Amino acid sequence: MTASIGRVSSWLPDDGWGVIESPETPGGCWTHFSALEMPGYHELHPDQVVDFEWEKVDQDGYAYRASWARPRIHS
Repeated sequence: MTASIGRVSSWLPDDGWGVIESPETPGGCWTHFSALEMPGYHELHPDQVVDFEWEKVDQDGYAYRASWARPRIHS
């Protein structure tokens, strides 16, 4: 797995998943709420900058999946 910094391009709160974009994950990195390391309700927001770790897999049409992600305090 590889750690990167990315930006949330979309988040579907009703479905509990979204996509993080970064140069290392072309086409987007599928991210599930269960991978989010944060207190309280686990949700991201479009344009939010995050630290995340990803793996190369086929997940719902995406070539990458986040194994963990958390919002950056300072972007």
